[in-house]
Amino acid sequence: MWLPTPDELLFRLFDAAGITREDLVYDLGAGDGRVAIAAARRHGARAVGIEYDAQLARHAQRNVERAGLSERVRIVQGDIFQLDFSAATVLTLYLLEELNQQLRPTVLAMRPGTRVVSNTFSMGDWEPDAVIQVEQHTGYFWRVPARVAGRWRLEWPQMGPPATLTLSQRYQRLMGTIEFAGRAQPLFGPEVDGAQLSFRFIDESGLLRAVRVQVSGEAFEGIVVPPYGMVDGSPSAYPALGRRLSGP
Repeated sequence: MWLPTPDELLFRLFDAAGITREDLVYDLGAGDGRVAIAAARRHGARAVGIEYDAQLARHAQRNVERAGLSERVRIVQGDIFQLDFSAATVLTLYLLEELNQQLRPTVLAMRPGTRVVSNTFSMGDWEPDAVIQVEQHTGYFWRVPARVAGRWRLEWPQMGPPATLTLSQRYQRLMGTIEFAGRAQPLFGPEVDGAQLSFRFIDESGLLRAVRVQVSGEAFEGIVVPPYGMVDGSPSAYPALGRRLSGP
């Protein structure tokens, strides 16, 4: 069954995902091709629509050609559970809830930071980062989180000896502790937003510090910032490096 996405909701979903001409958009369940066409026409993105129904896929391809967008949009006839869409930077969905949940492990394995939008149907217990409401229509937005659960060795050469970071993860929600000088304490506000991990902690002097790092597989790199208000002007940022010691 195919139902078109209302234009106003579609454009709001595009805006939530922040689509630009640098993006590669994959639309799963392309229907008549309107989502892929709109991504190219409105934002200059490259787009690929995957449609299971062969007749509808041919119709969508004709719509692409009529729109004069053959160089930026293509329609592929096939099964979304068989085809590879891992190159997408943005994923658009209008599938039933059970299909979304079947796809969820594949989506969560995509590149951290990949943006995902869905018309009407959620991803089960994967909480959306934003809910978009347009009259009686609802859409959802997620950003694929990096997998950060486990134990990490955290180094900050200009601040003292290494620390051990322990994180537990449920999608983009985190809990964790940091251990240094033989003492463990809870992290404050740990978050993972795509590939960016951030948290705060109390240092040995009793001062609050903030860490912001970019995760790349089994390592991360970023900065630790002294507390605002404790120095004149903006505080200096010092390098912070980490590597994973073990998984969850």
